[in-house]
Amino acid sequence: MARLIILGRTGQLATELARQAAAGGWQVKALGRELADFSDPDACAMALNGALPADAVINAVAYTAVDRAESEEALALTINAETPGRLAALCAAAGIPFLHVSTDYVFDGSSDRAYVETDATGPQGAYGRTKLAGEAAVRAAGGRHLIARTAWVYSAYGANFVKTMLRVGAERDALGVVDDQHGCPTAAHELARCLLVAARAMASDGHEGGLYHLAGKGETSWAGFADAIFAHAEPVWGRRPAVNRITTADYPTPARRPANSRLDCSRFEADFGTRPEHWQRSLPDVLDQLLRS
Repeated sequence: MARLIILGRTGQLATELARQAAAGGWQVKALGRELADFSDPDACAMALNGALPADAVINAVAYTAVDRAESEEALALTINAETPGRLAALCAAAGIPFLHVSTDYVFDGSSDRAYVETDATGPQGAYGRTKLAGEAAVRAAGGRHLIARTAWVYSAYGANFVKTMLRVGAERDALGVVDDQHGCPTAAHELARCLLVAARAMASDGHEGGLYHLAGKGETSWAGFADAIFAHAEPVWGRRPAVNRITTADYPTPARRPANSRLDCSRFEADFGTRPEHWQRSLPDVLDQLLRS
């Protein structure tokens, strides 16, 4: 039985990875914050070393508080770059594939098309800078690795846009949602499924990994995403909040968001034979789970 270590235990991606990996025949160890606090690289390295051996390691931990990162960049850099680099080096020394999740925020969002892996990066804020530094640290470790840039992740767990819209939409008849930022919503269960396909290929078939984009098919704006959420909730609620389309300038935040977060995932699909399904097909499963709870 293949052995998998998941860094993270309660987050959106870690929850889905653990569930699907166990169902898929992996022997799973999940290292939560109580064992692997990513703000302490030394403690994390000790925790991972104590959990080995493994056939693959997937890092599902990140500092993702985009706005707070503007005032906590040092902490974000430790969690998003220094610690992953240390753990990737440990895996490299042991000959274990290390899979790491990055973000669309490594780009400046000015492109008029979906980004491919070879496009120039240009993060506009602290979060993107620290995640890009994490990519460099994982590569510099020198072992077999896979870096998967994703975007707009949502699930029935943790904090995310879908859960926020359901909470706010249940309280209001109308709300303003940004309509000039476009991306590819990605269900955590689909992201996890694809990462496990890649982990299996790297653990069993010797796949070398590399840099990939891994996001849901299709694209929309935040306002379009909200509309789809409320359309699905309407039969349950008996009402549908109005979505007032606003601009980024109408909703200022400490951190700049990319206007274009679209990611071209054709390279991953060509190499691994799959990719996350269309966001409009993934969304109902998550909403049904949330609306039943």
